[in-house]
Amino acid sequence: MGVGNPKIARLLEHPAIWRGRSAARRAGLRTGFAALDAHLPDEGWPRTGLIEILVVRFGSGELTLLMPALAALTRAAAARWCVWVAPPLVPFAPALAACGVMLDRVAVVARGGPALWAFEQTLGSGACDAVLGWVRSAKAREIRRLQLAAERGRTLGVLFRPRRAAREASAAVLRLGVEPLAGGARITLIKGRSPRRGVLDLRWAGD
Repeated sequence: MGVGNPKIARLLEHPAIWRGRSAARRAGLRTGFAALDAHLPDEGWPRTGLIEILVVRFGSGELTLLMPALAALTRAAAARWCVWVAPPLVPFAPALAACGVMLDRVAVVARGGPALWAFEQTLGSGACDAVLGWVRSAKAREIRRLQLAAERGRTLGVLFRPRRAAREASAAVLRLGVEPLAGGARITLIKGRSPRRGVLDLRWAGD
């Protein structure tokens, strides 16, 4: 069976399949960190799909990685929403504004409800450029549903989970481990749409 076969064509559309030629044409969303852009398969964050950021503990610098991209998304001419689902702490508005994030494009879904359900619905709504969610545990089929919802909504979904989840299967298009360092973070590329793997020590601007 050749690639013209309908069954093969459907298989190749699966988000877990990496194809070198299609990845070469992909233009990522700049992270704001040149060294990180050079390290990522799309030379930036994927514009659509689910990524996982796996941390030793929530609050390990994972949000610093995303601030430049969130600022760019919320300042775009046709900006959609940037939604935070079940963050461990209430976002500090002055700090977001200082990073260039437009607060009138940010919405927060507080903890206390079904976080995975809220995350999936928001991802698939078509109303968001980015959705960030904090979840301590999730099954493989739930991650798959989140990935499909992000593709359907043309949204960048960012799922924060504990580092121990690195041992579990995931349909996310990109998985990073983040460990805090003095003045920066150690980034481990666990999964991406390329054969590239490795570790990057990243320093925050001004440190």
